[in-house]
Amino acid sequence: MIEETPSSQPQRRFTFAIRVEPRLTETASWYPALLSFMAIVVALLLGAVIIAAAGGDPISSYRHIAKASFGSLGVFSDTMVKAIPLMLTGLACSVAFRMRLWNIGAEGQFYLGAFGASAVILLPILSDKDTPRWILILVMLVAGMLMGALWGFIPGYLKAKFNVNEIISSLMMNYIAIAWNNYWIFAVWTEGGFQMSRMFDKNAWLPRLTDFSKTVPAFRGLTTHFGLVFALVAAVIVWFILYRSRWGYEIRLIGDNPKAAEYAGISITRNVVLVMMLSGALAGLAGMSEITGVVHRFQERISSGYGFTGIIIAWLAKLNPLVVVVVSILFGALLLAGREIQPSGIPKLIQGIILVCLIASDFFLRYQIRIVRQGED
Repeated sequence: MIEETPSSQPQRRFTFAIRVEPRLTETASWYPALLSFMAIVVALLLGAVIIAAAGGDPISSYRHIAKASFGSLGVFSDTMVKAIPLMLTGLACSVAFRMRLWNIGAEGQFYLGAFGASAVILLPILSDKDTPRWILILVMLVAGMLMGALWGFIPGYLKAKFNVNEIISSLMMNYIAIAWNNYWIFAVWTEGGFQMSRMFDKNAWLPRLTDFSKTVPAFRGLTTHFGLVFALVAAVIVWFILYRSRWGYEIRLIGDNPKAAEYAGISITRNVVLVMMLSGALAGLAGMSEITGVVHRFQERISSGYGFTGIIIAWLAKLNPLVVVVVSILFGALLLAGREIQPSGIPKLIQGIILVCLIASDFFLRYQIRIVRQGED
């Protein structure tokens, strides 16, 4: 009788296995854009699930966002007003992030830019009634950018000289900036004890499209202001600095390989300080444009989280200054239409989901997934 012996090799149930491996080669140029698009799709799907769980209609909600932001020339103009500070804070974050400086202080730099612009009138340095408009706006612009740059200099210097974590220092300075502004708003420049200063004279307002309605009747009622020009010019300048200048090459090299940059004789200390100052100046310009183009007075709540939203915009744009402009318009639409969506926290929740999905999508830039046969090397 022949006795059967069991096989020494166990039978495998699964023939294939999934492996996660680091990417050793550069991805195609279109791949990051595809990942960003897919991250947004996933975020919107998750947002739809949450809206449905809250008792809402996801399709109607998203349709309402589109209609309330792009449904007419008038609402699109309002969308652009919301997008202007987002463009500038997005640029501010993009510059710093490109050198792997994690500036989380754009919100505080925004507030200090608003303070600097307001101080020109409220100290007063110049009269908002007698000074020629172009001189007044120019001085307010410079003051706003200088105050933002100063607020960026502090965490930049601490990082460069003492290796203080710029995430913590820049984040904490947001609260200092808000408290600083509140002191001047409540104690020094308050109008009648209210949480705001006096209204600036119209001479200190940025021109709006509706101001030119006598010449171009189609502009009547359009609220988009001259800050849009500041944002577009800033985007072009930042793009030129990053991709067409020697300084931009240094910024990108330090971000990609600090040791190689140091070996090449590039001063990392100097660039850390300068880049944080440039980032702060852009965020300060955002504060100046909001004060002079929208609020027209110095008051407590002038930002709906523009500095923090700029972080999401920078990541979604893959740190490309020109793409920042387009992404800012989309987020401006979300902010504008979000005021009419209930529950009221849904728009910010969607923003947070988008940020999480974007960060998660970076996994696929650094790693690749392979399906291999069991036992394959």
